[in-house]
Amino acid sequence: MDAETIHNRRWWTLLVLCLSLVMVIVGNTTLNVALPTLGRELRASNTQLEWMVAAYGLVFAGLLLTSGALGDRFGRKGALQAGLGIFGLGSLLAGLSHSSGQVIACRALMGVGASLVMPATLSILTNVFPPHERGRAIGAWAGVAAAGAAFGPIISGYLLGHFWWGSVFFVNLPIVATAAISGAILVPTSRDPRQPPLDLVGAGLSIVGLSALLYGIIEAPTKGWASTETLLFFIVGGAFLLLFAWWELRHDEPMLDLRFFRNGSFSGGALSISFAFFALFGLFFLITQYLQLVLGYSPLEAGVRLLPMAVTIMIVAPTSARLAERFGTRNVVTTGLVIITAGLVLIARFQIDTGYLQLILSMMLTAVGMGLTSAPSTASIMSALPLGKAGVGSAVNDTTRELGGALGVAVLGSLVASHYQTTLKPVVTPLPSLGKALAFSGLPGALEQARQMTDRAAAAVIVHGAKASFVSAMHQAVLVGAMVAAVASVLVFRLLPNRLDHPAHALVHGEQAKHHGEAADNQSQPVPELA
Repeated sequence: MDAETIHNRRWWTLLVLCLSLVMVIVGNTTLNVALPTLGRELRASNTQLEWMVAAYGLVFAGLLLTSGALGDRFGRKGALQAGLGIFGLGSLLAGLSHSSGQVIACRALMGVGASLVMPATLSILTNVFPPHERGRAIGAWAGVAAAGAAFGPIISGYLLGHFWWGSVFFVNLPIVATAAISGAILVPTSRDPRQPPLDLVGAGLSIVGLSALLYGIIEAPTKGWASTETLLFFIVGGAFLLLFAWWELRHDEPMLDLRFFRNGSFSGGALSISFAFFALFGLFFLITQYLQLVLGYSPLEAGVRLLPMAVTIMIVAPTSARLAERFGTRNVVTTGLVIITAGLVLIARFQIDTGYLQLILSMMLTAVGMGLTSAPSTASIMSALPLGKAGVGSAVNDTTRELGGALGVAVLGSLVASHYQTTLKPVVTPLPSLGKALAFSGLPGALEQARQMTDRAAAAVIVHGAKASFVSAMHQAVLVGAMVAAVASVLVFRLLPNRLDHPAHALVHGEQAKHHGEAADNQSQPVPELA
């Protein structure tokens, strides 16, 4: 494509990229609602169900940096198309599976595809849009991601109510086909013009380090944060990431030049993304249980009631780009983190009979904060890198998002489990040992124990006490999330510049690059040869 064609098609290109992104997000969130059905139909254990979820995230996060670098080196359009194909194949095989092991393996394959797709979407976007439009395009990209997270459970709930369990995987296939066909026509190819050699050692070290670290985070709530297995994975992950840093600082062509972290736009953006998604993922983990187990909504009803939160992010995220242009990135991101803090403090006031209006207003306030934080933070990260490294920059954005989110679920989940058991002890004292163990396993176990009791008055006491214990534990965890967001607001205000630079304009084509960079600054069409 020539420059004029690329420029004229840029919003259509964004539509294809957003469709590809939705596939990755929906492909992950739909499974959460389907787990009880999968457990029943495939006779899966709790451990197997956990790994159906974890296999995707573990492979996805572990491969992000490497996949981003591959896209920079060999072409991001090719990475996008390959990722769509791999994701579609994994979805097809998952829907045809006959055992838990097959589903887990297919979910891991879907994670490989997702690791190629997600960095490619953001890096292609960064190359296609000129600087004065890039923030708004990233805002739309972030808003679509929120929509995918919200609509995933609703789609899954509908499909499970009308079709067999494999339909939650097959729903990905038409999305993959549409994105792949339209992408082949509308998406331009781009890569790092220098075409540096692959950093195979750095890739291997990052895969092992990130995978071990994420595995330790995922397993810590179950195994214990101080258990030998958890500490071993943390040590292995930390050691390999230190080796990765040592290697990258000494390698002539590093996969990720760690000197980028000296740039406040890069480090501040990564920090705000990590802390914001720590709070958001931890909140979603708790609030879905609260809606279903405490307030008694079905999975589909709970998903529908969270739609206003997703719609709020979809509206605010694109708007945040204009606000950042007017008031400055640092001011907007810091304000977003402060609003997240306020929203979480209000959520910490929920009780076992909180009305829906109070609930959704508090959630929408948190969503406003997320919309103000995520898109400008992502734009900040991407502004700090040359266009030739857009794939790696996108991967850093996605990796910090995944690690922050996983840590939020693990930390806040552990806090809830610990506080829940402490406050539940007086309530379950009359129960036999097996009944206590079931009640202590979590709120679902306590409700199941109450259903098995013949003394309905005593069962009602157990139900009320278990719900009250869970809500009290949720208060403590959400307040921790609020404190994390508050600390992040202070750190980000100190680190993040208020106005972003765009060193990405200067490509590596000598005077031609200089001319194109100046043209981009003057809000003309993008460069003919995308980096």
